Amino acid sequence: MSETALSGRPAGAVIRARPSGFFSDMASVSSRALRLLPRDLESIIPAMLIPLFFLVVTIGAIQNLADQAVSGIDYKAFQLPVAIMTAVTGMSRATSLVIDISDGYFARLLMTPVNRYALLLGLMVADFTLFVVMAVPVIALGFIIGVSFGATGVLGLVVFVVFGALWGLAYTGFPYAIALRTGNPAAVNTSFLLFFPFMFLTTAWVDRDVMTDWLAAITWFNPMTYALEGMRSLFNGWDGWALGRALLAIGAVGVLAQSLAFRSLRGRIRRG
Repeated sequence: MSETALSGRPAGAVIRARPSGFFSDMASVSSRALRLLPRDLESIIPAMLIPLFFLVVTIGAIQNLADQAVSGIDYKAFQLPVAIMTAVTGMSRATSLVIDISDGYFARLLMTPVNRYALLLGLMVADFTLFVVMAVPVIALGFIIGVSFGATGVLGLVVFVVFGALWGLAYTGFPYAIALRTGNPAAVNTSFLLFFPFMFLTTAWVDRDVMTDWLAAITWFNPMTYALEGMRSLFNGWDGWALGRALLAIGAVGVLAQSLAFRSLRGRIRRG
């Protein structure tokens, strides 16, 4: 009996791939990205250790001065959100995406019926998972040095980690936009430089009250300021106003960055 007869298809029939659905495509992309994470430990581990190092050094250098300048401040808790944001900002699967583009894997995916938006959203699901994992050692060090969420409890800790991961997710749009537009790994690696100057133009190290007037004025226009203040508020209780402004600031960065990313995705798709 012929193979055609066994398969039940008429001779010369064309086999066409059928879409498996948006969520299935996104799950496939994200699971592949998560499986590839162990190959990138040489970039992930330093990204986890550097914020821990600067957290300890900054507290050791400035805590006594901060206690004198601002009454009632817990400088260790003041710095913990900075460590979280430093850890997650700029970390993404954008480097892996560049490799897929350069070796032709991304182009081959475009020849399948996979949902185009799932190609990017699946990577972002993996990113969010990575950001939550990266927050664990920072939180652990915070507990070791005496930071606590006594006012908001376990729920406050969860919200703290989620806000940090949401900030990282919002920012991923920038490296993905660079990756899709240039296909250049070196260009993607510089995406952190977009974030670094803005960190100095916010309340990352000292409260606005002890800044010079011109720098204090700039911090009002920096969305990172509101993300930091929202996360810091969780150490003192539930402050809906601070948390709402933090979500709005993270959303504004996300809209800008992700718009650039998906616009670059459409451009890459048109180029094939």
